[in-house]
Amino acid sequence: MSTSRHRRWRRKIGPVSRWLPAFARLSTVFLLIALALFVALRVAAPYLISTGFVRSGIEDALSKWTGYHAEIKGSPVLEFWPTPRITLNQITIRQPRENGDKMLGSIESLSADFSLIDALRGRTSFHEFHLVRPNLALTRDEKGLIDWSYAGLLARAINGVRSENGAEVLAPDLDAEIGAVTVEDGTFVVTDIKSAKTYHFDSVTADIAWPRLSGAISAVVIARINGEDLKVDFASRQPLLAFAGGNAEARTSLTSNLLTARFQGIASIASLSALSGNITASIPDVPALLTWSGKSIPGIATLKSASLESDIMSSGNGLRFNNLSLSLNEASATGVMDLFTQPGKRPKIGGTLAFDQMNLKPFLDAFALRLAAGEAEEISAGIGGPLQALDLDVRLSARRAQMGLFELSDVGASVIVAGGEAKFDIGDSQFEGGEMTAHLEATQRDFDGGGKLQLSIRNADFAALAERLQLKGPLPLATGSLDLDLQSPKAIWTTGLADVTGKLRFWTGEGTIPGVDAAALRTQAAEKPFFPLSAAAGGAFAFNQLNLQADFANGTAEMHDAHIAGATQTLTLSGVITYQSNGLALSGSLEATDPAKAAELPLLPFFVGGSWPNPVISPVPLFGNTPHAQ
Repeated sequence: MSTSRHRRWRRKIGPVSRWLPAFARLSTVFLLIALALFVALRVAAPYLISTGFVRSGIEDALSKWTGYHAEIKGSPVLEFWPTPRITLNQITIRQPRENGDKMLGSIESLSADFSLIDALRGRTSFHEFHLVRPNLALTRDEKGLIDWSYAGLLARAINGVRSENGAEVLAPDLDAEIGAVTVEDGTFVVTDIKSAKTYHFDSVTADIAWPRLSGAISAVVIARINGEDLKVDFASRQPLLAFAGGNAEARTSLTSNLLTARFQGIASIASLSALSGNITASIPDVPALLTWSGKSIPGIATLKSASLESDIMSSGNGLRFNNLSLSLNEASATGVMDLFTQPGKRPKIGGTLAFDQMNLKPFLDAFALRLAAGEAEEISAGIGGPLQALDLDVRLSARRAQMGLFELSDVGASVIVAGGEAKFDIGDSQFEGGEMTAHLEATQRDFDGGGKLQLSIRNADFAALAERLQLKGPLPLATGSLDLDLQSPKAIWTTGLADVTGKLRFWTGEGTIPGVDAAALRTQAAEKPFFPLSAAAGGAFAFNQLNLQADFANGTAEMHDAHIAGATQTLTLSGVITYQSNGLALSGSLEATDPAKAAELPLLPFFVGGSWPNPVISPVPLFGNTPHAQ
């Protein structure tokens, strides 16, 4: 059996051993011939191909691609090793003179590989383009498209491309090979007709891979704008549809020190009507980004960073952000947002955001939005400022919220901006063991026409609040309620204490005023014509009820009959407090709560002057008495 098996293997291997050497010899011969032809062509090419022929060929190729006329002033340089390549210098691309002589740009140096076989056959074909210091001027028209109005091959392909079942379709006579394009140290100037703005892109470096017009494209572009380097990665299987303003599948990312963003999905550079995909964006330094873009938002320094990630899609006349994750500083939220756009109306942002923990300060700072430098004349002319261009209707909720030194929980709030009016409402929140609602409103001329604040607190622990705020002096410590109504005729960001007018009402149940000893107050009043409040600070004034009302105007608060009723004595105060200087000018009295005990605790009128927290008390004599007779 073993001998039979070996015979079968020898019968199979034998034929192979006979033809393998012949195949190897034949392959070697072909390789040697190909190598000889390759070397011969490279050696003979300089004598067979003229520089002028290749030069005119690339001139024709540039004119064919752009539809403009290419003029080459510098002397071309031909290289044949390792690949045939031509380098041209001092290239100008402009319209023919009979069509206006419009200049598209200039290129300091252009290199391109060309086909040696085609050149020997009297034809030219180029690929692997390298542009050094191109200077191009482009126009973005009213539709948001780059103006390819002249009849070059690229323009005809963009105009002739169509979409069938989601695929890009291009007629064969419009298709062409491109290859790779490299740009070094370029300058692009884009004039946007719709916005009447001109954008300058300097130090442009690009690597573009686009084998054919009908094929996919991938590009990496680095450019400097306003002193900041930006990197853009773009890839699409439907580039012509994208350049034509159609709906095209694309992947785009933007990277810089100020902003990082990415989009993947279907989009159009001319319209948002069919946008769908996923978007992420991150801004590590919001004030720096605003400074770079030339915008100014007072108070925005509190908003350090921002980021978002969301599914995005067109919805009616706007965009819907689903599964939105938003971060502002250390606060994170999830929700749904909508951007509505209608012709002739301001864009509007609406939606809901739910935070676990947030800082309300950045949202309040949004109310300080005002004109950037140099725009005041535009406002007076009725053109509109930054916030006139946008309406908001956003609902906010948070389990915990920070507002300066105040802490809130279970917050429900809203931001509404419509026309020249903005409103910020806290409709419900837990505050120091009680409840708080608030309404902030700013109106007129980009919110520089004034504003008002309404605050309502119910059953809050004001003792804990005083401790949190580290307030000094004899203050009422109790669970109580407060209503505050303030307004200012000036812009919110310029309003000082002297500009505020309004009313305050404060009432509590049982509590104490530390640093006010009623018995010591009577003793000091009986012995001295005046004394500091600290001389009667040995105890605390316990009360059952407190009611206080005050009006604010011109930097002062006018107190109306503050009534503090204790179990045995009642303290009343009225007068003026200059809160900018902590100055006091109050008249007060201390008397028996029960009129039946008036003889035991007679009326003690006094005057309070000086400054907080240790004013001077001067007893006021009654008719027919002196202070020492009290």
